[in-house]
Amino acid sequence: MAYTLKKESNYSYIEVGEGQPIIVLHGLMGGLSNFDSVVDYFSPKGYKVIIPELPIYTMSLLKTNVKRFAKYLNEFIEYKGLDNVILLGNSLGGHIGLYHTKQYPAVVKALIITGSSGLYESAMGSGYTKRSDYEVIKKKAQDVFYDPEVATKEIVDEVYASVNDRNKLIKTLAIAKSAIRHNMAKDLPHMYTPTCIIWGKNDNVTPPDVAKEFNTLLPDSDLYWIDKCGHAAMMEHPEEFNKIMDNWLRARNF
Repeated sequence: MAYTLKKESNYSYIEVGEGQPIIVLHGLMGGLSNFDSVVDYFSPKGYKVIIPELPIYTMSLLKTNVKRFAKYLNEFIEYKGLDNVILLGNSLGGHIGLYHTKQYPAVVKALIITGSSGLYESAMGSGYTKRSDYEVIKKKAQDVFYDPEVATKEIVDEVYASVNDRNKLIKTLAIAKSAIRHNMAKDLPHMYTPTCIIWGKNDNVTPPDVAKEFNTLLPDSDLYWIDKCGHAAMMEHPEEFNKIMDNWLRARNF
């Protein structure tokens, strides 16, 4: 289902449902629509699902980093008057969620990460030397998924447009450097927020070993695998992803 984008103050976001807030954090080149199935599934179940549009390409270059995005997220949470939020993040969104949880632990009730950066990512900002070659970009987009058919023409076109926009490419490279700089290996053992880790067994961007390391380092975490699945589990196996997340939230009384 297509949802209306609200625009208030400095924020653009989707908000559906009432109840316990789940804030969804998209990845570097992930559109808000990537989480339609999450909105469809959880908004009728007593959750208010909110997907803010992160200012990945609109921040000044000096502020284009994980730390500033986490601050932006906290400012958004304060603007909305929320507390005890559940954060769900994919890829860069997972990293922002983790960093935000480190900085503002009292605000976060629980965290769900899938294909998250923060420990290792396979060259988030590299491989664009042939960015004008549509077929090369198409292959990169397909490699994100176990099933290349998930990378629709619309998704490929969006990635192609982004990497061929000089401003966006510069910001992408800045974010990639920031993700490496903000490695969280030393922080994770001190983060006690309950965390659900949902990972594709065939993730090429953040391989399975990354999920295992997150699970080892985070004191209160549970790891779940999805077979025949790449970097964006909520897109590739939405039903299984939602069931895992739902069962975990129920088991934790969230």
